Amino acid sequence: MPGWTVLRTLAGVTNRRATTTALTPARRAAGLFAGLVLGVAVLAGCSSENATTDCGLDACTVTFDRGVDASANVLGIEAKLIGAQDDQVTVEVAGEQLTLTTGQQATEVGGFTVSVDSVTDSNVTIRVARNPGN
Repeated sequence: MPGWTVLRTLAGVTNRRATTTALTPARRAAGLFAGLVLGVAVLAGCSSENATTDCGLDACTVTFDRGVDASANVLGIEAKLIGAQDDQVTVEVAGEQLTLTTGQQATEVGGFTVSVDSVTDSNVTIRVARNPGN
C-alpha cells in the first residue's frame, strides 16, 4: 500500500501499520511562528498599563507615560511610576519605593537592579535587570 510502512518488533510478534506524514511548508511555518510567539511571551513575561516594555531574558527597559497611572509587570515583578520631577524619579519596584536620579548607578532591590535611563516631559524610562549576584 502506498504511504504505509510495516513495523515489527524484534520478536516478530506484533505487526503495525504506520503512516508517515510530512508537514507541508505552510504547516511547518505556522508551527514555528506559534512557537516563537509563545516563547517570546513566556520569556518576556511582560504586561503593562500606560507603559511600553522591551525585554530580554534578564533585563527590561520600561518607558512609562507621565501624568497617568503607569505600571508594568516585567521579569515576574511589578514596576510602577510614582512620580518624576526634573531628573529625579520615584518608582515602586518589587514592592519597594525608590527615588533615583538620571545617570545614577543602578540600585539593588529584591534581587533586581534598577536605574533611570531618561526623563522627558512625556515619558520616564527605567531599566530593570536581574541582579547577576543572585
